[in-house]
Amino acid sequence: MEITSIKVFPVDEERLKAFATIVFDSCFVVRDLKIIKGNKGLFVAMPSKRCKDGTFKDMAHPLNSETRNLIEELVIKEYNEELKRNGTTPKAGSADDSPEDSSLDVISP
Repeated sequence: MEITSIKVFPVDEERLKAFATIVFDSCFVVRDLKIIKGNKGLFVAMPSKRCKDGTFKDMAHPLNSETRNLIEELVIKEYNEELKRNGTTPKAGSADDSPEDSSLDVISP
């Protein structure tokens, strides 16, 4: 499985920093991931919906921590790149320590 596309849509809210869309193998899309500023820095929340009892359930999510970490790393990297393209610098705690090449055409876990 490969992540073949990541698109980030920044917003200017206190905790919610952006929405993201990812595509797997150029044939399966997951929309409405959220990039959130938490107490320990940025993290990616999976798309969810509110249940009748008021709780939230993920609509799609990784089944293991390796895949979750990969998605989070790549989405946050693309978020930082999007901020740079728009002339905004990433905030402290969201450092991009990956290589300068931001090409996300084919990425394998």
